[in-house]
Amino acid sequence: MDKLEAMNAFAKVVALGSYAEAGRALGLTRSAVSKAVMELEQLLGARLLDRTTRRVNPTEAGLSYYERCLDILSRIEETELQVSRLHDEPKGLLRVNAPMSFGTLYLGEAIAAFMAAYPDLNVELTLNDRFIDPVEEGVDVTIRIAALADSSLIARKIARTRRVVVASPAYLAAHGTPATPEDLTNHRWLGYAPGMSLQRWSYEKADGTSGSVALKCALSSNNGHILRNAALAGQGITELPTFLVGCDIAAGALTVALPTHSRSELGIYALYTPNRYLAAKTRVFIDFLVARIGPRPEWDRFDA
Repeated sequence: MDKLEAMNAFAKVVALGSYAEAGRALGLTRSAVSKAVMELEQLLGARLLDRTTRRVNPTEAGLSYYERCLDILSRIEETELQVSRLHDEPKGLLRVNAPMSFGTLYLGEAIAAFMAAYPDLNVELTLNDRFIDPVEEGVDVTIRIAALADSSLIARKIARTRRVVVASPAYLAAHGTPATPEDLTNHRWLGYAPGMSLQRWSYEKADGTSGSVALKCALSSNNGHILRNAALAGQGITELPTFLVGCDIAAGALTVALPTHSRSELGIYALYTPNRYLAAKTRVFIDFLVARIGPRPEWDRFDA
C-alpha cells in the first residue's frame, strides 16, 4: 500500500475507532488496514495508535498526524475535483492554431461569438500556414485544410472546401476563357508556389482521368489573399479554395474557368491529440465551429 493509501487508512481508523470498521469503509481487510498503520509507524518512528480490546485511540503524536493527514487528503481531493471540472466544464485557457487566410476570414467573428457563449473561457489564437505539432507547441485545437495523411492526431471534419480556377470577368474578356488546361500556358498564372517561377498544375477531369501542365508564374506567393487580390484586379488566373473566393464568385467579381477540370475536395479539420478525457473546452469549441459553419458553408453557395 502506498503512503497516501496508508494515510487514508489511518485517518479512517481514527475517525471510526476501529480497524474492522475502517476496513469495511475502504473495502479492505482488517489485517490490510492494520499493516498500513504499522508501516506508517515504522516510517515515522512513532506510535500513532493505542490499541485496546474495544477501541483504537490516537496517541498525542497520532492525533497531530491525523490532523495533518486530513488536511493533505482534503487538498488532494480538492485538486482532483478542480482538474475534473476543467474536463467537465469549459473553463481555463483554450489555445487554437489556424491557417492565416481561413483564420482571418472566418475565425475572428466565430471566436467572438464563442467567447460570448462561454465567458469563463479565455482564447489564445495564433495564425500561420505551417503544420505544427500540437503537443510540442501546447495547442488544444489546430485547424487545417488538407487531404489528411495518416497521423497520430484525431481529426474531426468541420466543413468542406473545393479548389477552383478563377479570374475576373474583365481579364477573361480581354484574354479569352481557357477551354483546356493546356490553354493556361497562354495566360498569366498566379501560382501558390513561393520562390518558384514555374509551377506544375495537376488536375482531374470529369471522367476521372488526371493530367498536369507546366505554367509560368506571373506572380507566385504563399498567401492566398495576395493571389485573390491580384485576380480581382485582373492580373491573371489562379486556383484558390472556395472558402477564399466563393463569395467573390457569388457576387460576380470572379468567374470560374475550367469548371470540368478540378482537384479533389479538401476538408477543413479540427485536429487534437488523442486523450481518453477530452477537455470540455476543446469539445465545445469544435462543436461550436461545426454548428456555425454547417454542412453547406457559405463559401460553397454558388453554382459552378
